[in-house]
Amino acid sequence: MQPLDHEVRGAVITVSDRCASGAREDLSGPLAMRLLAEHGVLVEDFQVVPDGVESVSQAIREAVAAGARVVLTTGGTGVTPRDLTPEGTAPLLETRLEGLEEQVRSYGLAKTPLAGLSRGLVGVTSRDSAGALVVNAPGSRGGVKDTVAVIGPLVPHVLEQLGGGDH
Repeated sequence: MQPLDHEVRGAVITVSDRCASGAREDLSGPLAMRLLAEHGVLVEDFQVVPDGVESVSQAIREAVAAGARVVLTTGGTGVTPRDLTPEGTAPLLETRLEGLEEQVRSYGLAKTPLAGLSRGLVGVTSRDSAGALVVNAPGSRGGVKDTVAVIGPLVPHVLEQLGGGDH
């Protein structure tokens, strides 16, 4: 994969009731920022929102409207009643990239069977130069590491394709 020849604006959104209320320190958001930076995705700060469909949808919409080309959410991908990140993400995706979803889970499964519980989505908001890559990562640090390990090297190619580039 070709690395990015320039930095791309990104956004990290931590989805967690406990982090949003201050009951738990967010460790996955800052980690996601650092790991994305290694792939040329500049995230100036991360946002923490409570679990829920509307909180996730609104945060993603705002990030894309502010110019983010890569949006990574962390948390809310499991099976508890409040894990609704995929439900908040799905209506915003013009095209899902199911192969990348499978790749992320497969990569994680090599380390822990818990990776199979993640319902994280990967897709693009629009298939043109204004589109953004949106990725749901699990809320654990390991889940974030695995997700960025798979997605990070592919960011240049995805964004090139959104800009009309060749395969």
